[in-house]
Amino acid sequence: MSEIHLVQVRPVARERTERDGAGEPGASPLGVLLPGGRIRPGTAVSAGGDLPLLLALAAAASAGSAGWAVVALPELGPRAAADAGLELGAGMWIDAPGRRWPHVLATVLEAVPVVMVGPLPPAPDRVARRLSAVMRRSGTVLLAAEVWEGAEVRLRVTTAVWEGVGTGFGLLRGRRATVVSTGRGAADQARRADLWLPGPDGLVATIAPAAADTAIPGSEGATVTGRRGLRVLG
Repeated sequence: MSEIHLVQVRPVARERTERDGAGEPGASPLGVLLPGGRIRPGTAVSAGGDLPLLLALAAAASAGSAGWAVVALPELGPRAAADAGLELGAGMWIDAPGRRWPHVLATVLEAVPVVMVGPLPPAPDRVARRLSAVMRRSGTVLLAAEVWEGAEVRLRVTTAVWEGVGTGFGLLRGRRATVVSTGRGAADQARRADLWLPGPDGLVATIAPAAADTAIPGSEGATVTGRRGLRVLG
């Protein structure tokens, strides 16, 4: 039997009808990597195995939405989700969807606007087509931690360096990362961005070209907000 952990699930279907679109993901620094500056409702995006990138995508896609869910990602905890900017009161965790994972995932896609998905067994073509149809009908965004067949946009971190840690000691200030995107259709043109992922406030932030060699995140070269600093000991 699948093990389901609920944080708090809101009446998603009703709230979705009261708003337009799927939040305002175009306002995120990740917008430069996405066709039209946003994640299109009813499509899938893969994060190339990078958890901070997956969380940043989810925070952008769920801005102003009624809820989000995590399927088959037991390593993702509430603290990491909250630090990335996700509203915990709107989240749902399904750590182990079990052998009937296509049915579980389809049910979640019908109910929740933004769904993060961990590694799952390969799906037969008919199952993949059914899940794609559910996404198009519901307008749900699927964010895959790993590879997802049929993803419109495929993102991956090509380089990543943590700032603020010395030889065996120090306080992590942020992670400088280069992210590239490829895809199909409107996303077939490769894009690239240098980002704090996460920045000193725990959120994704843009690194201006003129500040690409600056070693201290949070300076004028980084676009950050007023959240508390990232407190991770090295």
